[in-house]
Amino acid sequence: MTSARISTVAAARRHTVTDSPYGPLTLVATDGVLAGLYMTGQRHRPPEETFGTPDPGLFDETIRQLDAYFAGELREFDLPLDLDGTPFQRTVWAELQRIPYGETRSYGELAELLGKPGASRAVGLANGKNPVGIIVPCHRVIGASGSLTGYGGGLDRKQRLLAFENGTRDTTPALF
Repeated sequence: MTSARISTVAAARRHTVTDSPYGPLTLVATDGVLAGLYMTGQRHRPPEETFGTPDPGLFDETIRQLDAYFAGELREFDLPLDLDGTPFQRTVWAELQRIPYGETRSYGELAELLGKPGASRAVGLANGKNPVGIIVPCHRVIGASGSLTGYGGGLDRKQRLLAFENGTRDTTPALF
């Protein structure tokens, strides 16, 4: 499982863009630690000017693990993360990392696991603010009925990521 630290001061930010089967991914690091993975058209994507200067070499290990994941060779990421969010958001993001590859949980199930059974909407809001999609697998969270509800990267990507992890390929044309 990935580990996270809390940002306490303004820090040096660097970024790069890498290709993926789900479109270009912008990787952002704070003081050399992965702090963001953003898709094109992603809801809650920070402005580009906040990504810092380009530094592709800084992300070699992240890209290696993403490539292994997309090749079906990696099921759990092992990267240090710098997740900037409220204490509740960080708790939700930590719980997301406990959802096994190929499995899903509902927002309500996550709220129960966090000891806050009435907080499924708050869990959904925190899930939507996840700054490191795919690696912190917010795509594995679905509605109570099993429906694909909300995903910052778009429902098309969510459907494709879940199909990929379940060993089925979605053959509908990509929208990204």
